[in-house]
Amino acid sequence: MTRIYLDHAATTPMAKEVIQLYTEEMNAEFGNASSIHQTGRRARKKLDNARNILAASIAAHETEITITSGGTEADNYAIFGTAYARVNDGRHIITTQIEHHAVLHACEQLEREGFDVTYLPVNQNGVIDINDLKNSLREDTILVSVMYGNNEVGSIQPIREIGALLKDHPAYFHTDAVQAYGSISLDVNELQVDLLSVSSHKINGPKGIGFLYQRKGLLLKPLFYGGQQERKKRAGTENVPAIVAFAKAVEIKQQNMEQSIGYFQQLKQLFLERLKEQGVPFKVNGQVEVSLPHVVNISIPKTDIETFLVQLDLAGIDASSGSACTAGSIDPSHVLVAMFGENTPELRNSIRFSFGISNTEQQAIEAAQKISKIILK
Repeated sequence: MTRIYLDHAATTPMAKEVIQLYTEEMNAEFGNASSIHQTGRRARKKLDNARNILAASIAAHETEITITSGGTEADNYAIFGTAYARVNDGRHIITTQIEHHAVLHACEQLEREGFDVTYLPVNQNGVIDINDLKNSLREDTILVSVMYGNNEVGSIQPIREIGALLKDHPAYFHTDAVQAYGSISLDVNELQVDLLSVSSHKINGPKGIGFLYQRKGLLLKPLFYGGQQERKKRAGTENVPAIVAFAKAVEIKQQNMEQSIGYFQQLKQLFLERLKEQGVPFKVNGQVEVSLPHVVNISIPKTDIETFLVQLDLAGIDASSGSACTAGSIDPSHVLVAMFGENTPELRNSIRFSFGISNTEQQAIEAAQKISKIILK
């Protein structure tokens, strides 16, 4: 049985071209990019070239890119780095109730350290009200952190409007763009964001690598201490092969951006239409029209999601009940709780499907057919 992988929001398979380059670089480049000899300088050149590619992908300058171990570290660096650097300016932070746990748990830790955090609610489409943010801003607000696209339901936040609102406010503006990056064109200058987090393994690159965009002139307190790598922002010997492979994945995504956006939307629409044709009772959590192109979350009445996921697995379909970081948790999705409230049916009968470049139209159709057999048997 050939499996159908519909969990690309959790992680993506590495592209063949990326694997090939990654392997070549591991064989060719073992030098420390901080060393001044020829081997080190060769590694440094490749690192610098890769950084330029990463920066260009969001219309940033290469000096504004700090390489991290992934999205979690990038989020943590943005939040803790801002809080500790600006503690004398204020202790108020604004975020949303549906952020990734890399943001939420960081904010909860800061609360334990004496910071005041406002968690903005969302509507049933998973989107904040810009007026709630406006009314929550204070003179001592030092950071606003709002994710671009949600990893569980795909909802997209009004990032441009938030950027415009904060233009004349001293608060830093951070967005977790881990799910959006590669699926939506991003320009940090148009968005007016100060900090932006990205992860490689969401765009068919290697795991364990990502970056944080930090607008020039912004002060963050480093989380790591050691050498002077990353312009003294992030100590530790750089993983040059992984960074080069990451940049290759970015180049591929950038070259095929418009085509992949349309293709993902087509697969998602085909999948939902076939479910309807098969008579599967469901509703979409959020708005299909205003969401990440590769993510769809549906609620199926009278379905126990844990049992359903096991049945899907046996049928050869990989899907998820939400964030992969909380897989196996008995707690309901915090995103769905924020959207629908506690003790609502959606908390027990919702499932996320997310598409990728390896999926075909036939797989979308076959997945819908297998789901109908499970639900309607």
